[in-house]
Amino acid sequence: MAKIIVLQHHPVENLGTIAEALETAAHVWQYVRTYENQRVPKDMKGAGGLIVMGGPQSVYREDRFPTLPDELALIEAALRGNQPILGVCLGAQIVAHALGANVVKNPAGKEIGWHTSRLESAAHDDLLLHGLPGTFTPFHWHGDIFDVPAGAVSLSSSDKTPCQAFRFRENVYALQFHLESTRANIAAMAEAFARELEKEKIDGAQLVVGCAAHLPALERFGALVFARWAEMVVG
Repeated sequence: MAKIIVLQHHPVENLGTIAEALETAAHVWQYVRTYENQRVPKDMKGAGGLIVMGGPQSVYREDRFPTLPDELALIEAALRGNQPILGVCLGAQIVAHALGANVVKNPAGKEIGWHTSRLESAAHDDLLLHGLPGTFTPFHWHGDIFDVPAGAVSLSSSDKTPCQAFRFRENVYALQFHLESTRANIAAMAEAFARELEKEKIDGAQLVVGCAAHLPALERFGALVFARWAEMVVG
């Protein structure tokens, strides 16, 4: 059993189905709710892994992201300790930024909803992603993209996003898409970010309707990927 530190940036963007994988592996987790001004730990003492979740912030707007320096310091501590790291959406962007990659607003526009992603050749024998189909349809909600960090391997792409996922070393993963989403997560995001959807001319109700077609496969893929990540965490 190990403790996982989870950096949470918005109430509706929680672990989702990642929690089930952690429970199965007998891990426990501690949310650090930065949106409630909870203090980010200075180091990884007592923890076996780090998960960085999504949120509406941008790494290039530090004036609106006061906890970013502390989060980067914690990621660097986990890197020094060779502890498993998982970044999701904004969390993936923060991990990319910590590794020295550029994170910018996507010139192709925001990618919100159910969109096809493709696995790169490196994913076919990747520890987490092997066995997934070459194309699949995860849930997306992001307006920023990142370059592949130096020394990292790109694992997935989509029409709007050249790098949807990467691996650094053997235990650091960044996923721009949401494999962890549940129907409740998606409904809550559609409600919380309704103004953004209105601006993008996207029907939030249709995002939830899409769960019927796409969520069963997403849950299978997520269970597989997150169970493999949980196995990397040593108590």
